[in-house]
Amino acid sequence: MANIAFIGLGVMGGPVAGHLAKAGHDLTVYNRSIGKAKSWAEAYGGTVATSPAKAAEEAEIVISCVGTDDDLSQVTLGREGAFRTMKPGCLFIDHTTVSARIARQLFVEGESRGIHSVDAPVSGGQAGAENGRLSIMCGGTEPAVAAAKIVMQAYAARIVHVGGAGAGQTTKMVNQICIAGVLQGLAEAMRFAQAAELDLETVFDAISGGAAQSWQMDNRWKTMAQDSFDFGFAVDWMRKDLGLALEEARVNGATLPITAMVDQFYADVQAMGGHRQDTSALVRRITKA
Repeated sequence: MANIAFIGLGVMGGPVAGHLAKAGHDLTVYNRSIGKAKSWAEAYGGTVATSPAKAAEEAEIVISCVGTDDDLSQVTLGREGAFRTMKPGCLFIDHTTVSARIARQLFVEGESRGIHSVDAPVSGGQAGAENGRLSIMCGGTEPAVAAAKIVMQAYAARIVHVGGAGAGQTTKMVNQICIAGVLQGLAEAMRFAQAAELDLETVFDAISGGAAQSWQMDNRWKTMAQDSFDFGFAVDWMRKDLGLALEEARVNGATLPITAMVDQFYADVQAMGGHRQDTSALVRRITKA
């Protein structure tokens, strides 16, 4: 069992930290909203810290799950950041989806301080976090990832070491590129089936056993048909992630025409008020026949 500082108790971080507490680890938690940290501590035990630096003072492992590059930079390298108090030999695991650039920066900053860093974005959404069934893609050195796996087993169904520093983040970009294309195809297919006056239950029963099958189809076609979009990863966060992928593509020379198009389709959904709706709300912009 380890002394763990956990930074960021949102819809993903809160459940993940909960699994660690249930596994017997000693947690000190920090959240920008102190009320959320206190509520978490009331439910799971542990200690509430007033800053990331305070949370990390006695930690062997620091785990972050925040929102953006700026958020991550603040909680690690800021005036009250965790890197200010982490001791040499500590392990830093970041579950935020951010740019590969900041992941590499934190790796270098960590090395200079004797801190072992792993960029470990996750896939599986809120349900995966709550059920302890996340898929985690890790970038970093072999020893650091091996140490991180021991802890992450508490909330992961799959953990894969994909390469060096930043590789976890670029792999998450691959994941989001795939999801964007699949959801657009599913949205168009649903509207086509409706225009053809087909029975959706029968149609998706027929095709979900073949090559068209996907997680999105199995879990989202019915709620999409019901215009219900409160089941997971928000459109605002998807646009952030697709922006990261498009930015990285400009650096590495990849061409992402479908991703760029779907990103703009999500901008349409935002204009329709769908900022906090889940990513399957992409179907809203296609008018029913």
